[in-house]
Amino acid sequence: MLICTPQASSQDAASLKREMIGQWELSTAERSKTCVVTLKNDTTSQGLKLELEPACAKSLPFTKEITAWNVKGLDIVRLQDAAGQPVIDFTEVESGIFEGMRQGEGIYLLQNLAAARSLAKSMDQMIGDWAMVRNDGRPICGLTLTNTEARADNFQVFLKPKCDPAVEAFKPTMWRLERGELLLMAANGETWHFQADDNAQWRLVPDSADALIMLRQ
Repeated sequence: MLICTPQASSQDAASLKREMIGQWELSTAERSKTCVVTLKNDTTSQGLKLELEPACAKSLPFTKEITAWNVKGLDIVRLQDAAGQPVIDFTEVESGIFEGMRQGEGIYLLQNLAAARSLAKSMDQMIGDWAMVRNDGRPICGLTLTNTEARADNFQVFLKPKCDPAVEAFKPTMWRLERGELLLMAANGETWHFQADDNAQWRLVPDSADALIMLRQ
């Protein structure tokens, strides 16, 4: 009999609360709109205290409703209003990254501030000229990743002349970094996913014998 389950559950919730104390970035899924939230261990009548940086109300208007935070159940991080009702609930999808949804608005992320700023720096480092090559090193296309914002909070990408027919047919127009992957997206919604390997290259996934690799130029 699991007679210790209630105690274990409360310990899990308490552990999550401790882990959440500190500074977090609240953002849209593409991180085009962000704000800093500081979660505290001080209690209020409705939950635990938090601080929102002044820019939050402008970048993410729904944050004006948030007055406290709490952990619900075993794994839900709740940002709530003055009445104790949820403004948005988050659950952990990766280590240090929480995902929540607001009906009619879409997905929002809550992630460790230091990690989020590291990602922003990584995106800046992606801007510039790249080559697509096959596993044997044979180049098949050149492309340029820009920091010019396109629709849906993505960024523009441009192919150079004389690309392989397969890449020409795909014809990506946008890119972004998402959860450790480089995404290239075509106007028709088709998306190619690339993951960084140990050689600082980006490989198309799922991998294949005739792998497609992106190299910085």
